Amino acid sequence: MHVQVNRDFKRVAVLMGGPSQEREVSLRSGAAVAQGLRDAGYEALEVDVQDRVLNLPPGVEAVFIALHGEFGEDGQVQEMLEQQQIPYTGSGPEASRIAFDKVRAKQIMLAQGIATPKFEVLERGQRRSLPLPVVVKPVRQGSSFGCHKVTAETAWPTALADALRYNHEALVEEYIDGRELTVGIVDKEVLPVIEIRAPDNTYDYRAKYTKGLTEYLVPAPLDAEAAQRCQDLSGRTYQALGTRGMGRVDLRMSSTGAIYVLELNTIPGFTETSLLPKAARAAGISFSALCDRILRTAIPG
Repeated sequence: MHVQVNRDFKRVAVLMGGPSQEREVSLRSGAAVAQGLRDAGYEALEVDVQDRVLNLPPGVEAVFIALHGEFGEDGQVQEMLEQQQIPYTGSGPEASRIAFDKVRAKQIMLAQGIATPKFEVLERGQRRSLPLPVVVKPVRQGSSFGCHKVTAETAWPTALADALRYNHEALVEEYIDGRELTVGIVDKEVLPVIEIRAPDNTYDYRAKYTKGLTEYLVPAPLDAEAAQRCQDLSGRTYQALGTRGMGRVDLRMSSTGAIYVLELNTIPGFTETSLLPKAARAAGISFSALCDRILRTAIPG
């Protein structure tokens, strides 16, 4: 498929790796994006970010951020790029900070009337008030690191301790028994809904990144009305959090058909098991066209 290159950008840096727990996933995402951009006719340079320092090759006209987790998704690298006045993909510093902080994001969702599971925030030594089953996860972390579904009191102390070791605050969320769904958004286009069928209905790190372990149904086998509700809710969340360029909204649908937003990822994965490329493919957008389209949304810092 021939993609018309945006002549404003020719030499593009793809930021990958980074200092977060998600470094390995980010390296895979970045390599895939760089190849996708080359296929679309760009000169794509792979930049392995080793620390919280940004060193770009000379002559770079724009940056495609494929950094997951801390530094990449929390507004830090976006702030640096704005200071250097270099166009970059994805959300700005403030929207990135908000979406990365699951509690701040939920507070905005609630204020906008967007349904999200009941939750509380615990620090070390504080007691849980929500009844089991619950999901416990770090307030600021990605890729399901430190995330646990807890169904028995005996498992609670270990799960809480693991969630707390990332940033000393844990988000405890009512577990919504039902279907795991996700909706990708590119620019302002809401893509088809994907259903995720993970072992034990728990989409954890292992289920996410072990090829063949999880089943992805694209598009999700939902009736038109339910699919539309998922897409509308995802679009509203994307807008409410001030996201731009791209994003992926994670949802749960209860057995009664109620839909809850869990979170929004501002820099979704681009690996062979990643969801945004799968959704784009279902919408007739090839991988190189997806990378090209996201790059075209890059705006000057």
